[in-house]
Amino acid sequence: MRMLVGLAHPNASTHSFADWSRIPADVDISFFDDHCATESDLVERLLPFEIVGIMRERTAFPRHVLSRLPNLRLIVSTGRRNPAIDLESADELGVSVRFTNAPGHATAELTMALMLSLARNLTAEAASLGSGGWQVGVGRDLKGATVGLVGLGRLGSHVASLARAFGMEVGAWSENLTDERCAEVGITKLTRKELFRDADFVSIHLRLSERTVGLAGDMELEMMRLSSYLINTSRAAIVNEDALVRALTNGTIAGAAIDVYEHEPLASDHRLRTTPGLLATPHIGYVTRETYQIFYGDMVEAIVGYLQD
Repeated sequence: MRMLVGLAHPNASTHSFADWSRIPADVDISFFDDHCATESDLVERLLPFEIVGIMRERTAFPRHVLSRLPNLRLIVSTGRRNPAIDLESADELGVSVRFTNAPGHATAELTMALMLSLARNLTAEAASLGSGGWQVGVGRDLKGATVGLVGLGRLGSHVASLARAFGMEVGAWSENLTDERCAEVGITKLTRKELFRDADFVSIHLRLSERTVGLAGDMELEMMRLSSYLINTSRAAIVNEDALVRALTNGTIAGAAIDVYEHEPLASDHRLRTTPGLLATPHIGYVTRETYQIFYGDMVEAIVGYLQD
């Protein structure tokens, strides 16, 4: 049997995150850490394999890809869900799909790191020091600042807890958010207008759906203060990219930080690499050793279970 396990981080060894020796010796395991530029390249690579392990939504499996992989019988995806996999088509084609646990604290911690970086202008300060200069600006405290969370699910709640530890005032809004949920987390329930208008930091923590695509557009960004910041560690399409570039270029908001993109890896000449006032990171919200140990450990468990069935 030939099996593929994909690695999303090219500078780390997948072997160090799980005990792959638990998989029977007669199973041929291959590891890939590069990106297939075209669908044809992807299909050609995966064609021999019965089992494929993937990292989150980095590789899409729509019906027209699944149908070209006749040997495929199992996909193991890290995370609790993966909208990049056509589950209905997979079921029709006899492909089982299993998921791993997905701890949310790493992304919540990155959200706070981005917030701190924006507040203290760390990118510009570090660049100035590196080029021979010294201080170039004046930062602001997080204590006493207001953060508005767009979404109060598992990740939003983690961020709320961390923000409160910094002494921040925390409020949240989402379409179906209830007073009871806000009371449970211990924060203020806001209207959509109040959140974008009054928050010093707006942080996105929603699932991507038809209702949330483009939720933060020109109107919402224009509501924000000139001194406010936007952070998106959720899904790229929730924030309208054109609107964000306009807001940053025109100085409508003080800055933004994003960790997610419509197409990944981001093209080398993409405009978001040079947009003023933007702190951009390469989708590293869940890229920590501890999270990878959970991801790949659960992946091994799923594969062993499949082989024993």
